[in-house]
Amino acid sequence: MTDRTNEQWIADLRSEGATQSEALDDLKTRLHRGIYYYLSRERSDLSGLSSGELQTMADDLAQDAVLRVLENLDSFRGDSLFTTWATRIAVRVAISDLRRARYKDFSLDHIMADGDYLPNSANPVMSEKPLSPERSAERDEAVDRIRTALSDVLTDRQSRALYAIAVENIPVDVVAAELNTNRNALYKLLHDARRKMRVYFEKQGLSVDYLMTLFQDSA
Repeated sequence: MTDRTNEQWIADLRSEGATQSEALDDLKTRLHRGIYYYLSRERSDLSGLSSGELQTMADDLAQDAVLRVLENLDSFRGDSLFTTWATRIAVRVAISDLRRARYKDFSLDHIMADGDYLPNSANPVMSEKPLSPERSAERDEAVDRIRTALSDVLTDRQSRALYAIAVENIPVDVVAAELNTNRNALYKLLHDARRKMRVYFEKQGLSVDYLMTLFQDSA
């Protein structure tokens, strides 16, 4: 690989012919190396894959990353080495692609089947420690009220979005795609849903802070 200054990287990638081809090959090699390091060292969820499988994955991601770098050349300000800047873009591409792969079969209809929006308070997700009978009863009542709010106070679209993001921790982009909307519209939907939930709970004489303390891991 050829050593280049920041200015040489930009010039070579914007040139034509053999000079550009060589720069693209060098860039892909560097990004492949950075992505492979990220996949093998930083992603414990990929520990079951062989080195060869990770290399293949890194190669595919590096091709996408090169295109992303070319699209963003005008945004490079020279505050770091060009290769450092490009590698950060490559890692973001890897994170985004892996996230999409993880949720490719995601369905709001599946996670909210039968209209059951929340687990019972006895579920370990809701409580890591044994609860006193009084605390358990309080939680059961709170869960019932939250269920009611999700199903009766919010629109179906609001409840689906709020549950997916607040309870299931599904990425915003994935939920937006499932609802056939964009990020800004989804943020507005969530804002309206949270406001309606807050008003509902206040009318019930419950504060959001009180509800949150009920689900802390203390007996």
